Amino acid sequence: MKLNVAIIGRPNVGKSTLFNRLVGKKLALVDDRPGVTRDRRENEATLGDLTINIIDTAGLEVADEDALETRMRLQTEEAVQMADVCLFMTDSRAGITPMDEYFANVVRKSGKPTVLLANKSEGRAADAGFYEAFSLGLGEPVAISAEHGIGMADIYEILVKYEEDLLSNEDAEEELAIEEDAGPLVDVELSEDDDADTLLYDPTKPLRVAVVGRPNAGKSTLINHLIGEDRLLTGPEAGITRDSISVNWTWKDRKFKLFDTAGMRKKARVQEKLEKLSVSDALRSIQFAEVVVVTLDVTKPFEKQDLQIADLVAREGRAIVIALNKWDLVENPQETLASMREKATRLLPQMRNVPLIPISGLTGKNLDRLMQSILDIYEVWNVRISTARLNRWLNHVTQAHPPPATGGRRNKVRYVTQIKARPPTFTVFCSRPEALPDSYTRYLLNDLRDMFDIPAVPVRMLMRKGDNPYAAKAAKRKIH
Repeated sequence: MKLNVAIIGRPNVGKSTLFNRLVGKKLALVDDRPGVTRDRRENEATLGDLTINIIDTAGLEVADEDALETRMRLQTEEAVQMADVCLFMTDSRAGITPMDEYFANVVRKSGKPTVLLANKSEGRAADAGFYEAFSLGLGEPVAISAEHGIGMADIYEILVKYEEDLLSNEDAEEELAIEEDAGPLVDVELSEDDDADTLLYDPTKPLRVAVVGRPNAGKSTLINHLIGEDRLLTGPEAGITRDSISVNWTWKDRKFKLFDTAGMRKKARVQEKLEKLSVSDALRSIQFAEVVVVTLDVTKPFEKQDLQIADLVAREGRAIVIALNKWDLVENPQETLASMREKATRLLPQMRNVPLIPISGLTGKNLDRLMQSILDIYEVWNVRISTARLNRWLNHVTQAHPPPATGGRRNKVRYVTQIKARPPTFTVFCSRPEALPDSYTRYLLNDLRDMFDIPAVPVRMLMRKGDNPYAAKAAKRKIH
């Protein structure tokens, strides 16, 4: 079991910078303004030979009960309860503030082991703030600079001791459990035939699912209801989510890695640097996802931005499911769903028969149906068709409708093969690919979708010129 370490402190002391330093990647958004981080973010981090689970949290703030800052603080308090060790950060250049003193008392009352970190300690200007940190009563501060990597060795030495204590406690509990267990220990032998059948994908690996959409479409609420806890920050305010937060979850013995993303507005409206970073983080989640759930607000569905997001997912080659959220607000479900299907067919022709799942992230309506659609579309995304079947299909389809002659010359379509899956990609070899009309390529693509039942997922078809079988003989004749 890895050591759980939570980074806490008031806003703008450098928590996310330290998180990125420990993880070794720029996962958390960092900006000069306070309060950038809102949801807690977890990731595996490595310090030397020490591997820990590091938790980045929102800045601790005092606010009214219904305010967003209060909901952020509750997320941080949950992180403190999860943690084995807390890293309490202060800003050496700003010195100790009344907010630092208030939350030092909160951490002390939690009873969790706490390491005091005096961040931004590079240079003499930080000396006064470093010595002032002793007044918090959390022990001797550790001088670090998350930006420049100073003090990481000191953090390592402290955390190693806590890990040793954690492992010794685990060993003691394990020995006690073995003594109390009356049943015999059985060694299981695996035969050589256990992995004889290999799949195109590994069902034991977590399926990466990104939930995207416009601001306030209900993405975080949806994920919270799926996993059964208030893991992500939600509220009536639009644009609460900033970082793309990953959550590990299991549904019907299948592992998932769910990514909650920031709402994506029209590009012209995205002016601030912080929102640009949030949108870039969401786009990165789409690129690394396997299935993308485009969440639509059913009270304002299929706006231009919804279509652009869906088109972006298709161009990235990801499997797509459209979730019609807030279905509990719909008065005429049957008529509305029929209207939604008609709009999807008309406005998203590049994604034929895309799954439209009416759901309610607030009440949990149809969430099992949504998850089953994700698994179904994932299998289609991984489809692999044999070359023999493809060429039987090609022979039939070209005989039924031969390619048009251009300039009085026939265009021979000779051969097709699938070169990759995820998404399904096919190469068609013909005598003159540059003269083949786009309309005929679309005809082949649509017929292939229907014949082999490949709905919704992006399908790519590349036209290539086949090798001339007589080219070698012609070259020999020229030589002689």
